[in-house]
Amino acid sequence: MESGTGAIHQGWLSGARRCPSPNHDPRPPHTAIRLLVLHGISLPPGEFGGDFIDDLFLNRLDPDAHAWFRNIHTLRVSAHLLIRRDGSLVQYVPFDKRAWHAGESCWEGMERCNDFSIGIELEGTDTSPYDDRQYDALHRVIPLIMAAYPEITPARIVGHSDIAPGRKTDPGPAFDWRRLRLAGRATGRQ
Repeated sequence: MESGTGAIHQGWLSGARRCPSPNHDPRPPHTAIRLLVLHGISLPPGEFGGDFIDDLFLNRLDPDAHAWFRNIHTLRVSAHLLIRRDGSLVQYVPFDKRAWHAGESCWEGMERCNDFSIGIELEGTDTSPYDDRQYDALHRVIPLIMAAYPEITPARIVGHSDIAPGRKTDPGPAFDWRRLRLAGRATGRQ
């Protein structure tokens, strides 16, 4: 993580590389940000590094670059933040805007989680252990987000699988929720 990470200004996290995605829109009026959703992503599946995640979120994924991309190159999706394997940060959407990361989703009886959540993608898979540097980055970023958006509490930090059960599995069993909880930064999961 870059040493300058430490503040959120106008929805942007200092120290994160800005890579603005067109895939966002305003949140509904008077909607409080109260949920943090953790995801896992790798493109192509199981491969790390490269620019393919950026390309997906910027609508420039080449369907001929990999057979898997033919299935997803027309998707219009984004996340607020990506934490790469080395712990570096890329921000695609300001936190105060609605990123398109959750899809069909429900949390505590409220549908359309994109309306009231922040989405963080972790470069990884459901079955590959996440890198120590990614946990370090989460331990730095989550308190900043919680300070800027105080309705996000430890119990309101969830996985994509929690808000879209049966449809999504990420960040998967390889993500160590206990490690996140023991750091005193995040979730109330068991």
